[in-house]
Amino acid sequence: MTAPVLVVPLTAAHAAEVIAIYQAGIDEGNATFETTAPTWAEFDAAKLPEHRFVALDEAGHALGWVAATKVSERAAYAGVVEHSVYVHPDARGRGVASALLKALVDSTEAAGIWTIQSGIFPENAASLAVHQRAGFRVIGTRERIGRHHGVWRDVVLVERRSLPSPESPPRQAGFRACGALEQPTAFSVLVRRVDTASVAR
Repeated sequence: MTAPVLVVPLTAAHAAEVIAIYQAGIDEGNATFETTAPTWAEFDAAKLPEHRFVALDEAGHALGWVAATKVSERAAYAGVVEHSVYVHPDARGRGVASALLKALVDSTEAAGIWTIQSGIFPENAASLAVHQRAGFRVIGTRERIGRHHGVWRDVVLVERRSLPSPESPPRQAGFRACGALEQPTAFSVLVRRVDTASVAR
């Protein structure tokens, strides 16, 4: 029987384990264009305090984390965030990524955020699958968008719209690819495998 996973707000008390999980994801090579995890101070300054969570096991050890950042300071993008989610290599296949994404969706919808977005290396089929289950859709692919260890990499853009309201755009259900990007987006956060692999920034 799989042990329960507790999802709680991510704080400085989880710093060491969170950064270690981050680095483990980077080291596997399909998480992000970054090659070194940030310091806790850098991480803390970049992530929105109200939209970051950590999954804990019964002993209180971190199994994974999710966090969001602003995509822009422009008022028009006030309801758009970009997320990162990482799972410890030993915690895969336990639904950790799904639990973390649910916590993020709940917190962002409660705050009136209408779009969560990120980018996924196309090789990460497990990441695409877990995001599909969480209500994300594929917007398109940015081909050869950046070099990673000397190799050009593509990035699949994904987003999840909030439930419809008079003040926000309608949610677009399903996980379908659109023919073209309708507006410019900036993606510095890459997602790695989840559950069977893991998921990341």
